[in-house]
Amino acid sequence: MYRNMEECIIDLEKNGHLIRIKEEVDPYLEMAAIHMKVYEEGGPALLFENVKGSDFPAVSNLFGTMERSKFIFRKTWERTQNVIGLRNDPVSALKSPFKHVGSGVAATKALPVKKSGTGDLKEIKISDMPLIQHWPDDGGAFVTLPQVYSEDPDKPGIMNSNLGMYRVQLSGNEYELDKEVGLHYQIHRGIGVHQYKANKKGEPLKVSIFIGGPPAHTLAAVMPLPEGLSEMTVAGMLSGNRFRYSYVDGYCLSLDADFVITGEIYPDETKPEGPFGDHLGYYSLTHEFPLMRVHKVYAKENAILPFTVVGRPPQEDTSFGALIHELTGGAIKQEIPGVKEVHAVDAAGVHPLLFAIGSERYTPFQKVKQPAELLTISNRILGTGQLSLAKYLFIAAEEDKPLDSHKEEEFLTYILERMDFRRDIHFQTNTTIDTLDYSGTGLNTGSKVVFAAAGDKKRELCTEVPEELKDLPGFKNPRLIMPGIVAIEGSEFSSYDKAQEELKNLTASIEKNGGLDSCPMIILSDDSAFLSAELNNFLWVSFTRSNPSHDIYGVNSFYENKHWGCDNVIIDVRIKPHHAPPLIPDPEVEKNIERFFAEDGSLSGVAK
Repeated sequence: MYRNMEECIIDLEKNGHLIRIKEEVDPYLEMAAIHMKVYEEGGPALLFENVKGSDFPAVSNLFGTMERSKFIFRKTWERTQNVIGLRNDPVSALKSPFKHVGSGVAATKALPVKKSGTGDLKEIKISDMPLIQHWPDDGGAFVTLPQVYSEDPDKPGIMNSNLGMYRVQLSGNEYELDKEVGLHYQIHRGIGVHQYKANKKGEPLKVSIFIGGPPAHTLAAVMPLPEGLSEMTVAGMLSGNRFRYSYVDGYCLSLDADFVITGEIYPDETKPEGPFGDHLGYYSLTHEFPLMRVHKVYAKENAILPFTVVGRPPQEDTSFGALIHELTGGAIKQEIPGVKEVHAVDAAGVHPLLFAIGSERYTPFQKVKQPAELLTISNRILGTGQLSLAKYLFIAAEEDKPLDSHKEEEFLTYILERMDFRRDIHFQTNTTIDTLDYSGTGLNTGSKVVFAAAGDKKRELCTEVPEELKDLPGFKNPRLIMPGIVAIEGSEFSSYDKAQEELKNLTASIEKNGGLDSCPMIILSDDSAFLSAELNNFLWVSFTRSNPSHDIYGVNSFYENKHWGCDNVIIDVRIKPHHAPPLIPDPEVEKNIERFFAEDGSLSGVAK
């Protein structure tokens, strides 16, 4: 398919998928603002030809729509999917050998090929690159589509490497420009295992950061792959060309990349990294993360820097997620017996909220009465890779009719109709959550909850605000979000002690009104009109601004043998003092970029 980024850009432009921006554009906030405006309109990929302060162009929104993403991989997609499928289910190849002949052709592109020297790469400095800052309060310029390469210190070599996408801070904070960069990698990442081993040996970990090259290499860096299947092999299969690499000064260089930054991470050496506007829709704050001392930086003569902008979903990484699910989605069924589907809900920032469909096969001789196998499956899901970072898991057994967890309102309705809230809520406390999620009790620390549903329908859900939720003392503006879920407004959150008192009064008022079976979930918010305006607002606010162990309350709640239950769940999703601030675009920048969309601008007619 494409041997480099330039070939991809030419192909996209020829087929109407890319626009060149010829005017000078400021990498400080302007490029990101233009990208987000075009993405929101479902617009084309953008080639910024004239980046202020750099001789190198930059490209964004390559994966902005599924149509364009599929177009990029149109010649290699199916065969790569088949190869990954064979790793998950090799028996199928034995049963239908002729069906899988094409997979062998794809596999021949999988093995990386070693070369010598630096190829087309020439030495530059980091300050020569486009230094793009996305949000007003970001700590500096970041690489948002890096391919961070490291090798296992105990088993060096490209087939024992890890290729991951961990954001890279190029400037700002205490980093010495051209000599140091920050590496933000989260828990459960392959590079962390490599650094742990290097630290035990008392050695620095050699790291190479590849940027650009064939788009397949970028996608490979974010793919959850079956055990033993290397990202480098998938990069080759998806691009239709073997991954070309060499070693210089002991560092691996991708000879296909547009830029390569090499350096070392030393044991116990960190510097403050962040803030950074992230995919949950908030700033991830400043924390100590590994410092990489820069060895050398390389670029091709015609190098193009790919970037994306992350913020409140949906953004370009939404397409990434959809692509990855389509390519590797079958793997979860092989890894966790009984699971039919797991959906990381993009509108809630992916990691905070999972929807899952499972089976109930433990007692096939009996009618299902309550979740059993679903709870086993839940534990497997919450102990698997990146899924283990979830806070909320809603899981249902597929019984009389097919379920689709991507139809969010239908799926939640199905669960709320069937759950026994006194029995089917299960907490895990003092555990790990996503590094970027600040709703917990500390960095990486929070809680989880499972809502499980199986068996017959138990209740009819309200389709308008019940009378019992109107005129509650101290609470106002009840609004229906969807059947069975109502948002109400309370006073501004000040402390958990005060919240306990407020919730005690709220639950007492509802109990006094005689119960409320038709409305099993109540959301206590700062702005009920915003939550009820669209389902995505509810999903974003509710599951990014709450910590299950601290923010879930209940009407007629009780403890019995360490188990907590209730009649109605109340989730307090008000903003708390420890939460990270939400991302707010700079109005001056929004005004400045209008020139690109004017009648004589490069983007005339692309967006309103």
